[in-house]
Amino acid sequence: MTTSPDVLDDGMPSAGPASAPPSATLGGDNKRSIEQIALLLFIVVPFAALVAAVPLAWGWGISWLDLSLMVVMYYIGCHGVTIGFHRYFTHGSFKANRPLRIALAVAGSMAVEGPVVRWVADHRKHHRFSDAEGDPHSPWRFGESLPALLKGMWWAHIGWMFNEEQTPQQKYAPDLIKDPAIRGISRHFVSFTILSLGIPPLVGGLVTMSWWGAFTAFFWGSLVRVALLHHVTWSINSICHAVGKRPFKSRDRSGNVWWLAVLSCGESWHNLHHADPTCARHGVLRGQIDSSARLIRWFEQLGWARDVRWPDASRIASRRKPAGADPA
Repeated sequence: MTTSPDVLDDGMPSAGPASAPPSATLGGDNKRSIEQIALLLFIVVPFAALVAAVPLAWGWGISWLDLSLMVVMYYIGCHGVTIGFHRYFTHGSFKANRPLRIALAVAGSMAVEGPVVRWVADHRKHHRFSDAEGDPHSPWRFGESLPALLKGMWWAHIGWMFNEEQTPQQKYAPDLIKDPAIRGISRHFVSFTILSLGIPPLVGGLVTMSWWGAFTAFFWGSLVRVALLHHVTWSINSICHAVGKRPFKSRDRSGNVWWLAVLSCGESWHNLHHADPTCARHGVLRGQIDSSARLIRWFEQLGWARDVRWPDASRIASRRKPAGADPA
C-alpha cells in the first residue's frame, strides 16, 4: 500500500529531492501563454454561465435531473479537493490505501482547479509564508488600507493565478512527483477536465434521449457547477483570510466564515486549520459542519484510511486563544 508522506506542521513534505524533472507534471515552474489563455477561458466561460443562471432559471427553470447532476458533480469535485488535494496530499492528515489515493487525485482533478502536483505545491507554499511575503495569494499583499485590501482580495481570489512566477514543484511537492500514478494524473489534468465537463451532458442526453437534455445538463451540471465550486474555493483564499472569527492562535489572519461551511465542505473553518494544519477535522467546535471530516471517518471505518490525525480535547485547548482574548 502507498501512503501519504510525513509532513511538517507547516505543510511542507519531509521527503528529500525527487528524481523526476518538473516537466514530468503538467505545467512547470513558468506558466506559458497557452496556459494563461486556457486558464482565462476556464474562469470566464463558467462564470458567464453562473451570471446567466438566474435569468435562465427564471425563464425555463431547472429540472430535477439537472439539479441532481449539478449537486452530485459539485460535491464529488469539492470533496476531491478538500479531502484529497488539501487534507491528504498537502498536509498528510491521514494515510490512504492505494485505490483511495488514486481516487482522491482523480476526484480532485475533476474540480477543474489545476493539476494535483501544482495545486499541492501552491498550497504548501501558502502555509510556509501565510499572509507574509512569499504567500502566493494573501489578501494583505498590498497593505492594510481599504483600497489596498480590495486590491488584495481580488489578487487572492483570482489575480494570483495569472502570475507568471510559479511555485517550484520540485521544492514543494517532491513526494508527489516521485509517485508515477500521481504524476500521471497531474500530467493528464486536461483529460480529467474533459471527463468532468462531459459526464453531465452525457447522462442528461441519455436519460432524456434529447440534445436539449444534454445541453441543459451541460449548462447546469458542468458550467454553473464549475463556476460555483471555483468561487467557493477561491473564497477560502480571499474572504477567509480577511474576515471571520479567530478563536484559535495562528500566525496569520485566517478566520472562520460559517456561511461558507456547507458549500466548502468544511474548509471555511479556516482558523483552526491554520492553527493546526495537519488536523483531519477543521470544524472542531459545536455546530461546525465539516462533511470532509465525516467522509474521512467513513474511510477509516471501512479500512481505506488509517493513522488519521483527529483532534482531541487537549490538542484543541492548546491552540485556543487565552481567556479574554478577542476571538475576532
